[in-house]
Amino acid sequence: MKYIATEKAPAAIGPYSQAVITGNLLFTSGQIALDPATGNVVEGGVSEQTEQIMKNLAAVLEAAGTSFDRAVKTTCFLADIADFATFNEIYGKYFTSKPARSCVAVRDLPKGVLAEVEVIAEV
Repeated sequence: MKYIATEKAPAAIGPYSQAVITGNLLFTSGQIALDPATGNVVEGGVSEQTEQIMKNLAAVLEAAGTSFDRAVKTTCFLADIADFATFNEIYGKYFTSKPARSCVAVRDLPKGVLAEVEVIAEV
């Protein structure tokens, strides 16, 4: 196993890694809308937060030597399922290869964010 860490994405806020490679697969931890420079949640609604999540995921994927187009599965969490269409619009700009996906609404997310995304990708 190889652990992935990059300063271009937020540091873990608990006892976990940004991502782990095992075999030819990368498993990212869930990324939320934290600005890696400040550690604060980005201002705005689900659009702004989803854009930041994708920037954070891009940094982790790049640090692992892979990219969005090599994603095989994502799991997406929304604080409000009413944000599904807006979230989907931004998500679709990044995951153009259309990996398998689960997307669920949850009661709460860390730091009160509106969305969280984790990825499994080939490396």
